[in-house]
Amino acid sequence: MNNKEMKRDNNEKDKVIELTSIADLHIGESINERTGFQATNLIKAIDIIHKMKEENATVILTFTANMIATGLRGIIRDLVKKKFVDLIITTGGSLDHDFIRCHENYYVGDFNYNDKQLHRLGINRIGNVLVPNKVYVTFEEKIKPVLEQIYNTNKITNASQIAKFMGKHACEDSFLYWAYKNDIPVYSPGITDSALGLQMYFFKQQHKDFVLDITGDMEKLAQTILTADKTGAIVLGGGISKHHTIGVNLLRGGLDYAIYVTTASEWDGSLSGAKTKEAVSWGKIKEEANHIVVYGEATTILPTMINLYNNKYNI
Repeated sequence: MNNKEMKRDNNEKDKVIELTSIADLHIGESINERTGFQATNLIKAIDIIHKMKEENATVILTFTANMIATGLRGIIRDLVKKKFVDLIITTGGSLDHDFIRCHENYYVGDFNYNDKQLHRLGINRIGNVLVPNKVYVTFEEKIKPVLEQIYNTNKITNASQIAKFMGKHACEDSFLYWAYKNDIPVYSPGITDSALGLQMYFFKQQHKDFVLDITGDMEKLAQTILTADKTGAIVLGGGISKHHTIGVNLLRGGLDYAIYVTTASEWDGSLSGAKTKEAVSWGKIKEEANHIVVYGEATTILPTMINLYNNKYNI
C-alpha cells in the first residue's frame, strides 16, 4: 500500500464508518436454541435479557471504547434512546469517540495496512478502523468550551457529570446525547485513560482549582445498585468496564442476571476472559442467577442479539 492508495481509500464514501441502527438490522430467523454452539448461547442470552426486563431489573450496559469507533455506536445509541438500559459503565475513550464522531468521520481500512505508513500519514488504526490525527484537533477545539462550562458550574466534578455535559453538547447520533436527554447516567471509572483525560490535564494547567473526583460517582452508583430490586448486566468485552459492573454488585450479593460477550480466554486468569461462573465465586453474580457467556466479537454478536430480541419480544 502506498500513500496514493491510502488517500484514495480514505476519500471513498463507502469507507466511512456508518451508524448502524436497530431499525436497519435485517437478520434472518434461522437461529434458534436448537442450532448448537454459540447460537444456542445467543438465544439463551436473549431470553435472559427478556427476564431482566420482565422482572423490572436495573439493566447495566457495559462496553469498551473500541466499540464506539465502529457501527455499534448507533445500536448503543438506540438502546439508550429507547431507554432499554438504565445505566452505562464504560471507558473514557468511549466518551472521546462518541463526541468526536459528531464532528468528524472515521474510516474502514484493513487489519494489514502498513502501520509505519499510517503513522507517517497521521492516521491511527483501531483494528481495521482508521482514525485521522486531525479528529483530535477538532476534539480539543470542541471540548474546551464544555470543560469551561463544567468548571464554571462546579470546580469539583466527576465522570458522570462530565459525560452529562458532553451529552448536552453532542449531536443526536450520540449515545451521550440520549443519555443526557433520558437522564441515564454514564459512569467511566477510568476516564483519565483517554484523549478526554489528556484534555482535562491541559485544562487544569490554566485552572489549578479544577478537580476531578474519581470517587465522586461511587456513592450514586452504589445507591442505585443497593436500592434496586434486581440487577442485570449486558457486558460487552472486558477490562475496567466489566469489573466495575460486577464489583459494585458485590455490595448487594451479586447480579441477578448477567450476559458476557467476549473473545477472551479464561486460561490466563484475566478478568476479560473470566466466565460468569467465576464471578459467582466472588459473590459478584448470585449463585441462583441466570447467566451465560456468548463467545464472539461484539460487532457481530450485538447486532444479531438485538435483532433477534426485537423480532421475538420487541424493544
